[in-house]
Amino acid sequence: MVETTQFDEKAQTALRMLFEKFWILRKKEPDLYQLVREREKVLKRYIDDKFGFDLIVHQHFIKLEKIPVETKSWMGIQSFQTQQDYAIFCCALAFTESRSVDEQFLLSDICEEIKELYPGEVPLDWTNYNHRRALVRVIKQLEKLTLLAVVEGEVDQFAMNEDQEVLYETTLYARYFMRSYPKDLTDYESAQDILISEWDRNAEDIRRKRVYRKLLTSPVVHRESEDDPDFAYIRNYRNRLRDDLEAHTMFRLEMFKNAAMLVADENKQELTLFPDQKALMDVALHVAAYVRDHREVYAPDEFGRIHVSQLTLEQIVANTQNEYGKGWSKLYREGTPVSVTQDLIELLRDWEMLEETKEMDIYIIKPLFGRVAGHYPADFLRKEEMHHE
Repeated sequence: MVETTQFDEKAQTALRMLFEKFWILRKKEPDLYQLVREREKVLKRYIDDKFGFDLIVHQHFIKLEKIPVETKSWMGIQSFQTQQDYAIFCCALAFTESRSVDEQFLLSDICEEIKELYPGEVPLDWTNYNHRRALVRVIKQLEKLTLLAVVEGEVDQFAMNEDQEVLYETTLYARYFMRSYPKDLTDYESAQDILISEWDRNAEDIRRKRVYRKLLTSPVVHRESEDDPDFAYIRNYRNRLRDDLEAHTMFRLEMFKNAAMLVADENKQELTLFPDQKALMDVALHVAAYVRDHREVYAPDEFGRIHVSQLTLEQIVANTQNEYGKGWSKLYREGTPVSVTQDLIELLRDWEMLEETKEMDIYIIKPLFGRVAGHYPADFLRKEEMHHE
Protein backbone atom coordinates (compact mmCIF):
# COMPACT_ATOMS: atom_id res chain seq x y z
CA MET A 1 0.00 0.00 0.00
CA VAL A 2 1.35 3.43 -0.99
CA GLU A 3 0.63 6.18 1.54
CA THR A 4 0.85 9.89 0.77
CA THR A 5 1.43 12.89 3.01
CA GLN A 6 -0.24 15.33 0.61
CA PHE A 7 -3.93 16.26 0.89
CA ASP A 8 -4.56 15.80 -2.81
CA GLU A 9 -7.71 15.37 -4.91
CA LYS A 10 -7.98 11.72 -3.90
CA ALA A 11 -7.88 12.74 -0.23
CA GLN A 12 -10.68 15.22 -0.99
CA THR A 13 -12.74 12.43 -2.53
CA ALA A 14 -12.05 10.14 0.42
CA LEU A 15 -13.08 12.85 2.91
CA ARG A 16 -16.31 13.52 1.02
CA MET A 17 -17.23 9.83 0.93
CA LEU A 18 -16.50 9.45 4.65
CA PHE A 19 -18.99 12.22 5.39
CA GLU A 20 -21.61 10.90 2.99
CA LYS A 21 -21.52 7.24 4.04
CA PHE A 22 -22.30 5.66 7.40
CA TRP A 23 -19.30 3.38 6.83
CA ILE A 24 -17.21 1.95 4.02
CA LEU A 25 -17.22 -1.85 3.90
CA ARG A 26 -14.11 -3.40 2.40
CA LYS A 27 -16.05 -6.34 0.97
CA LYS A 28 -18.59 -4.10 -0.82
CA GLU A 29 -16.37 -1.17 -1.84
CA PRO A 30 -12.76 -2.41 -1.97
CA ASP A 31 -11.49 0.45 -4.16
CA LEU A 32 -12.92 3.14 -1.88
CA TYR A 33 -11.65 1.30 1.18
CA GLN A 34 -8.18 1.22 -0.36
CA LEU A 35 -8.36 4.90 -1.26
CA VAL A 36 -9.05 5.87 2.33
CA ARG A 37 -6.31 3.57 3.63
CA GLU A 38 -3.76 5.18 1.30
CA ARG A 39 -4.76 8.66 2.57
CA GLU A 40 -5.32 7.55 6.15
CA LYS A 41 -2.62 9.68 7.81
CA VAL A 42 -3.53 12.99 6.16
CA LEU A 43 -7.23 12.32 6.66
CA LYS A 44 -6.85 11.50 10.35
CA ARG A 45 -4.70 14.57 10.94
CA TYR A 46 -7.16 16.93 9.22
CA ILE A 47 -10.29 15.35 10.71
CA ASP A 48 -8.91 15.41 14.24
CA ASP A 49 -7.66 19.00 13.93
CA LYS A 50 -10.78 20.53 12.37
CA PHE A 51 -13.64 18.33 13.63
CA GLY A 52 -12.41 16.27 16.56
CA PHE A 53 -14.07 13.21 14.99
CA ASP A 54 -12.73 9.67 15.29
CA LEU A 55 -11.76 7.93 12.06
CA ILE A 56 -11.98 4.20 12.74
CA VAL A 57 -9.94 2.04 10.36
CA HIS A 58 -10.70 -1.65 10.74
CA GLN A 59 -9.47 -4.51 8.58
CA HIS A 60 -13.04 -5.01 7.32
CA PHE A 61 -14.47 -1.47 7.32
CA ILE A 62 -13.75 2.23 7.79
CA LYS A 63 -16.08 4.51 9.70
CA LEU A 64 -16.06 8.24 10.47
CA GLU A 65 -17.90 8.86 13.75
CA LYS A 66 -19.91 11.97 12.84
CA ILE A 67 -21.31 13.60 15.99
CA PRO A 68 -23.44 16.71 15.31
CA VAL A 69 -23.34 19.85 17.42
CA GLU A 70 -27.11 19.62 17.82
CA THR A 71 -29.64 17.10 16.66
CA LYS A 72 -32.03 17.87 13.79
CA SER A 73 -35.17 16.06 12.69
CA TRP A 74 -33.67 15.22 9.28
CA MET A 75 -30.79 13.37 10.93
CA GLY A 76 -33.05 10.44 11.80
CA ILE A 77 -33.47 7.24 9.81
CA GLN A 78 -35.62 8.39 6.92
CA SER A 79 -37.56 5.15 6.55
CA PHE A 80 -38.66 5.16 10.21
CA GLN A 81 -42.06 6.66 10.94
CA THR A 82 -42.58 6.47 14.71
CA GLN A 83 -40.66 6.38 17.98
CA GLN A 84 -41.68 2.74 18.17
CA ASP A 85 -39.53 2.05 15.09
CA TYR A 86 -36.46 3.31 16.95
CA ALA A 87 -37.27 1.30 20.08
CA ILE A 88 -37.65 -1.89 18.03
CA PHE A 89 -34.41 -1.03 16.20
CA CYS A 90 -32.49 -0.78 19.49
CA CYS A 91 -33.92 -4.11 20.64
CA ALA A 92 -32.89 -5.66 17.32
CA LEU A 93 -29.35 -4.27 17.77
CA ALA A 94 -29.14 -5.93 21.18
CA PHE A 95 -30.20 -9.20 19.55
CA THR A 96 -27.61 -9.02 16.74
CA GLU A 97 -24.78 -8.00 19.09
CA SER A 98 -25.42 -11.11 21.18
CA ARG A 99 -25.04 -13.41 18.18
CA SER A 100 -21.87 -14.89 16.76
CA VAL A 101 -20.65 -13.87 13.32
CA ASP A 102 -22.43 -15.86 10.58
CA GLU A 103 -24.79 -17.39 13.15
CA GLN A 104 -28.09 -18.17 11.45
CA PHE A 105 -31.52 -17.51 12.96
CA LEU A 106 -35.14 -17.24 11.91
CA LEU A 107 -37.29 -14.13 11.79
CA SER A 108 -39.42 -15.67 14.55
CA ASP A 109 -36.30 -15.83 16.79
CA ILE A 110 -35.60 -12.11 16.55
CA CYS A 111 -39.33 -11.35 16.86
CA GLU A 112 -39.50 -13.25 20.13
CA GLU A 113 -36.46 -11.56 21.64
CA ILE A 114 -37.49 -8.07 20.50
CA LYS A 115 -40.87 -8.64 22.15
CA GLU A 116 -39.14 -9.54 25.42
CA LEU A 117 -36.72 -6.59 25.30
CA TYR A 118 -39.23 -3.97 24.14
CA PRO A 119 -39.52 -1.21 26.80
CA GLY A 120 -42.83 0.34 25.70
CA GLU A 121 -45.79 0.54 28.06
CA VAL A 122 -47.94 -1.22 25.48
CA PRO A 123 -46.31 -4.57 24.62
CA LEU A 124 -45.65 -5.58 21.04
CA ASP A 125 -48.22 -7.79 19.43
CA TRP A 126 -47.19 -9.40 16.15
CA THR A 127 -50.84 -10.02 15.27
CA ASN A 128 -51.11 -6.21 15.01
CA TYR A 129 -50.52 -5.09 11.41
CA ASN A 130 -48.91 -1.76 12.43
CA HIS A 131 -46.46 -3.54 14.73
CA ARG A 132 -45.52 -5.95 11.94
CA ARG A 133 -45.02 -3.03 9.50
CA ALA A 134 -42.74 -1.36 12.05
CA LEU A 135 -40.66 -4.53 12.34
CA VAL A 136 -40.40 -4.78 8.55
CA ARG A 137 -39.03 -1.21 8.41
CA VAL A 138 -36.49 -2.07 11.10
CA ILE A 139 -35.35 -5.33 9.48
CA LYS A 140 -34.96 -3.59 6.12
CA GLN A 141 -32.77 -0.96 7.79
CA LEU A 142 -30.64 -3.67 9.39
CA GLU A 143 -30.24 -5.25 5.95
CA LYS A 144 -29.36 -1.87 4.41
CA LEU A 145 -26.66 -1.33 7.05
CA THR A 146 -25.39 -4.88 6.41
CA LEU A 147 -25.93 -5.86 10.04
CA LEU A 148 -28.02 -8.80 8.83
CA ALA A 149 -27.71 -10.90 5.70
CA VAL A 150 -30.68 -12.68 4.14
CA VAL A 151 -30.07 -16.38 3.58
CA GLU A 152 -33.56 -17.26 2.38
CA GLY A 153 -36.94 -15.54 2.29
CA GLU A 154 -38.40 -12.04 2.04
CA VAL A 155 -39.36 -9.95 5.08
CA ASP A 156 -42.04 -7.94 3.24
CA GLN A 157 -44.34 -10.96 3.45
CA PHE A 158 -44.30 -10.71 7.25
CA ALA A 159 -46.42 -7.55 7.06
CA MET A 160 -49.26 -9.62 5.59
CA ASN A 161 -48.68 -12.84 7.51
CA GLU A 162 -47.27 -13.09 11.03
CA ASP A 163 -46.26 -16.72 10.43
CA GLN A 164 -43.95 -15.83 7.53
CA GLU A 165 -40.38 -17.01 8.11
CA VAL A 166 -37.09 -15.64 6.82
CA LEU A 167 -33.64 -17.12 7.44
CA TYR A 168 -30.90 -14.62 8.37
CA GLU A 169 -27.34 -14.64 9.50
CA THR A 170 -25.49 -12.05 11.58
CA THR A 171 -22.62 -10.23 9.90
CA LEU A 172 -19.33 -9.27 11.52
CA TYR A 173 -20.38 -5.59 11.35
CA ALA A 174 -23.24 -6.01 13.84
CA ARG A 175 -21.05 -5.58 16.90
CA TYR A 176 -19.45 -2.41 15.53
CA PHE A 177 -22.60 -0.40 14.76
CA MET A 178 -22.94 1.29 18.14
CA ARG A 179 -20.24 3.80 19.00
CA SER A 180 -18.56 3.65 22.37
CA TYR A 181 -19.38 6.22 25.03
CA PRO A 182 -17.24 7.47 27.94
CA LYS A 183 -19.98 6.38 30.37
CA ASP A 184 -22.74 3.80 30.40
CA LEU A 185 -25.69 5.05 28.37
CA THR A 186 -27.98 4.69 31.39
CA ASP A 187 -25.88 7.35 33.17
CA TYR A 188 -27.06 10.00 30.69
CA GLU A 189 -30.39 11.68 31.37
CA SER A 190 -30.98 12.99 27.85
CA ALA A 191 -29.62 13.07 24.31
CA GLN A 192 -28.35 16.57 25.06
CA ASP A 193 -26.17 15.18 27.87
CA ILE A 194 -24.55 12.81 25.37
CA LEU A 195 -23.79 15.70 22.99
CA ILE A 196 -22.35 17.82 25.81
CA SER A 197 -20.12 14.98 26.99
CA GLU A 198 -18.63 14.85 23.48
CA TRP A 199 -16.72 18.05 24.26
CA ASP A 200 -15.10 16.61 27.40
CA ARG A 201 -12.59 14.86 25.17
CA ASN A 202 -12.41 17.72 22.66
CA ALA A 203 -11.57 20.54 25.05
CA GLU A 204 -9.08 22.21 22.68
CA ASP A 205 -10.33 24.56 19.95
CA ILE A 206 -13.98 23.81 20.72
CA ARG A 207 -15.28 26.80 18.77
CA ARG A 208 -13.45 25.85 15.59
CA LYS A 209 -14.60 22.24 15.82
CA ARG A 210 -18.20 23.30 16.44
CA VAL A 211 -18.12 25.52 13.36
CA TYR A 212 -16.56 22.91 11.09
CA ARG A 213 -19.04 20.30 12.29
CA LYS A 214 -21.98 22.63 11.63
CA LEU A 215 -20.77 23.63 8.18
CA LEU A 216 -20.07 20.08 6.99
CA THR A 217 -23.04 18.28 8.54
CA SER A 218 -25.86 20.83 8.14
CA PRO A 219 -27.32 22.68 5.14
CA VAL A 220 -26.71 26.08 6.79
CA VAL A 221 -25.48 27.88 9.88
CA HIS A 222 -27.94 30.63 10.78
CA ARG A 223 -27.24 33.62 13.01
CA GLU A 224 -29.47 32.89 15.98
CA SER A 225 -28.74 35.96 18.16
CA GLU A 226 -26.82 39.21 18.21
CA ASP A 227 -23.87 37.58 19.96
CA ASP A 228 -24.05 34.11 18.38
CA PRO A 229 -20.45 32.92 19.00
CA ASP A 230 -20.39 30.24 16.28
CA PHE A 231 -21.64 32.65 13.63
CA ALA A 232 -19.24 35.36 14.86
CA TYR A 233 -16.36 32.90 14.41
CA ILE A 234 -17.40 32.22 10.80
CA ARG A 235 -17.73 35.94 10.08
CA ASN A 236 -14.38 36.86 11.67
CA TYR A 237 -12.43 34.00 10.08
CA ARG A 238 -14.38 33.64 6.85
CA ASN A 239 -11.36 34.15 4.57
CA ARG A 240 -9.30 31.55 6.39
CA LEU A 241 -12.25 29.15 6.47
CA ARG A 242 -12.96 29.71 2.78
CA ASP A 243 -9.35 28.99 1.78
CA ASP A 244 -9.11 25.90 3.97
CA LEU A 245 -12.43 24.40 2.87
CA GLU A 246 -11.70 24.97 -0.81
CA ALA A 247 -8.30 23.31 -0.37
CA HIS A 248 -9.71 20.24 1.36
CA THR A 249 -13.25 19.85 -0.03
CA MET A 250 -15.18 20.51 -3.24
CA PHE A 251 -17.33 23.09 -1.44
CA ARG A 252 -17.28 26.87 -1.45
CA LEU A 253 -18.18 28.95 1.62
CA GLU A 254 -20.89 31.56 1.13
CA MET A 255 -21.39 34.16 3.84
CA PHE A 256 -24.37 36.45 4.30
CA LYS A 257 -25.58 38.68 7.11
CA ASN A 258 -27.67 35.95 8.72
CA ALA A 259 -26.54 32.70 7.10
CA ALA A 260 -23.39 30.82 6.17
CA MET A 261 -23.37 27.69 4.02
CA LEU A 262 -21.27 25.46 1.83
CA VAL A 263 -22.25 25.23 -1.83
CA ALA A 264 -21.14 22.83 -4.54
CA ASP A 265 -20.40 24.17 -8.03
CA GLU A 266 -20.70 20.69 -9.53
CA ASN A 267 -23.00 17.78 -8.82
CA LYS A 268 -21.73 14.47 -7.51
CA GLN A 269 -23.88 11.37 -7.40
CA GLU A 270 -23.18 10.72 -3.73
CA LEU A 271 -24.20 14.22 -2.61
CA THR A 272 -27.63 15.29 -1.40
CA LEU A 273 -28.09 18.74 -2.91
CA PHE A 274 -30.73 21.45 -3.05
CA PRO A 275 -32.37 21.59 -5.50
CA ASP A 276 -32.62 18.10 -6.89
CA GLN A 277 -34.85 16.71 -9.66
CA LYS A 278 -37.94 16.07 -7.53
CA ALA A 279 -41.14 17.78 -8.65
CA LEU A 280 -41.58 19.44 -5.25
CA MET A 281 -38.38 21.41 -5.82
CA ASP A 282 -40.12 23.40 -8.58
CA VAL A 283 -42.76 24.41 -6.05
CA ALA A 284 -40.12 25.39 -3.47
CA LEU A 285 -38.11 27.50 -5.90
CA HIS A 286 -41.19 29.30 -7.22
CA VAL A 287 -42.52 29.97 -3.72
CA ALA A 288 -39.11 31.41 -2.82
CA ALA A 289 -39.27 33.66 -5.89
CA TYR A 290 -42.81 34.77 -4.99
CA VAL A 291 -41.84 35.66 -1.41
CA ARG A 292 -38.81 37.58 -2.67
CA ASP A 293 -40.94 39.48 -5.22
CA HIS A 294 -43.31 40.51 -2.41
CA ARG A 295 -40.75 41.57 0.20
CA GLU A 296 -42.84 44.60 1.08
CA VAL A 297 -45.58 42.23 2.33
CA TYR A 298 -43.37 39.53 3.86
CA ALA A 299 -40.73 41.64 5.57
CA PRO A 300 -37.94 39.80 7.40
CA ASP A 301 -36.83 40.70 10.94
CA GLU A 302 -33.26 41.65 11.90
CA PHE A 303 -32.20 37.99 11.64
CA GLY A 304 -33.70 37.53 8.18
CA ARG A 305 -36.65 35.50 9.47
CA ILE A 306 -40.21 35.84 8.20
CA HIS A 307 -43.03 34.83 10.56
CA VAL A 308 -46.15 33.52 8.84
CA SER A 309 -49.28 31.71 9.91
CA GLN A 310 -50.39 28.42 8.39
CA LEU A 311 -53.15 30.30 6.59
CA THR A 312 -50.72 32.87 5.19
CA LEU A 313 -48.36 30.16 4.01
CA GLU A 314 -51.21 28.39 2.25
CA GLN A 315 -52.19 31.68 0.59
CA ILE A 316 -48.60 32.18 -0.59
CA VAL A 317 -48.64 28.70 -2.11
CA ALA A 318 -52.04 29.37 -3.73
CA ASN A 319 -50.80 32.63 -5.27
CA THR A 320 -47.60 30.94 -6.46
CA GLN A 321 -49.64 28.09 -7.93
CA ASN A 322 -51.73 30.58 -9.92
CA GLU A 323 -48.60 32.32 -11.22
CA TYR A 324 -46.25 29.38 -11.84
CA GLY A 325 -48.38 26.23 -11.58
CA LYS A 326 -48.68 25.65 -15.34
CA GLY A 327 -45.25 24.06 -15.40
CA TRP A 328 -45.58 22.01 -12.22
CA SER A 329 -46.11 18.26 -12.15
CA LYS A 330 -49.74 17.11 -12.22
CA LEU A 331 -49.67 16.28 -8.50
CA TYR A 332 -48.87 19.86 -7.53
CA ARG A 333 -50.52 21.61 -10.47
CA GLU A 334 -53.88 20.10 -9.54
CA GLY A 335 -53.28 19.71 -5.80
CA THR A 336 -55.04 21.88 -3.24
CA PRO A 337 -52.99 24.67 -1.62
CA VAL A 338 -53.41 22.85 1.70
CA SER A 339 -51.91 19.57 0.43
CA VAL A 340 -49.13 21.28 -1.53
CA THR A 341 -48.27 23.42 1.51
CA GLN A 342 -48.00 20.35 3.73
CA ASP A 343 -45.50 18.70 1.38
CA LEU A 344 -43.58 21.97 1.08
CA ILE A 345 -43.37 22.38 4.87
CA GLU A 346 -41.79 18.94 5.24
CA LEU A 347 -39.23 19.66 2.51
CA LEU A 348 -38.24 23.09 3.83
CA ARG A 349 -38.06 21.84 7.41
CA ASP A 350 -35.62 19.10 6.40
CA TRP A 351 -33.43 21.70 4.65
CA GLU A 352 -33.59 24.10 7.64
CA MET A 353 -35.35 26.68 5.48
CA LEU A 354 -38.44 26.67 7.66
CA GLU A 355 -39.03 26.15 11.36
CA GLU A 356 -42.17 25.42 13.34
CA THR A 357 -42.68 27.48 16.49
CA LYS A 358 -44.24 26.43 19.77
CA GLU A 359 -47.17 28.65 18.92
CA MET A 360 -49.96 26.91 17.10
CA ASP A 361 -49.82 27.21 13.29
CA ILE A 362 -46.95 29.75 13.21
CA TYR A 363 -43.90 29.12 11.00
CA ILE A 364 -40.59 30.90 10.56
CA ILE A 365 -39.19 31.12 7.04
CA LYS A 366 -35.42 31.06 7.58
CA PRO A 367 -32.78 33.12 5.71
CA LEU A 368 -31.53 30.13 3.69
CA PHE A 369 -34.84 30.13 1.80
CA GLY A 370 -33.95 33.60 0.54
CA ARG A 371 -30.81 32.19 -1.07
CA VAL A 372 -32.79 30.24 -3.69
CA ALA A 373 -35.38 31.16 -6.33
CA GLY A 374 -36.73 29.75 -9.57
CA HIS A 375 -38.15 31.36 -12.70
CA TYR A 376 -39.31 29.93 -16.01
CA PRO A 377 -37.18 30.69 -19.06
CA ALA A 378 -38.58 33.35 -21.42
CA ASP A 379 -39.35 30.85 -24.21
CA PHE A 380 -41.53 28.80 -21.84
CA LEU A 381 -43.59 31.87 -20.99
CA ARG A 382 -43.92 32.81 -24.67
CA LYS A 383 -45.17 29.34 -25.55
CA GLU A 384 -47.71 29.54 -22.75
CA GLU A 385 -48.95 32.91 -24.00
CA MET A 386 -49.26 31.58 -27.56
CA HIS A 387 -51.09 28.51 -26.29
CA HIS A 388 -53.76 30.65 -24.60
CA GLU A 389 -54.20 33.17 -27.47
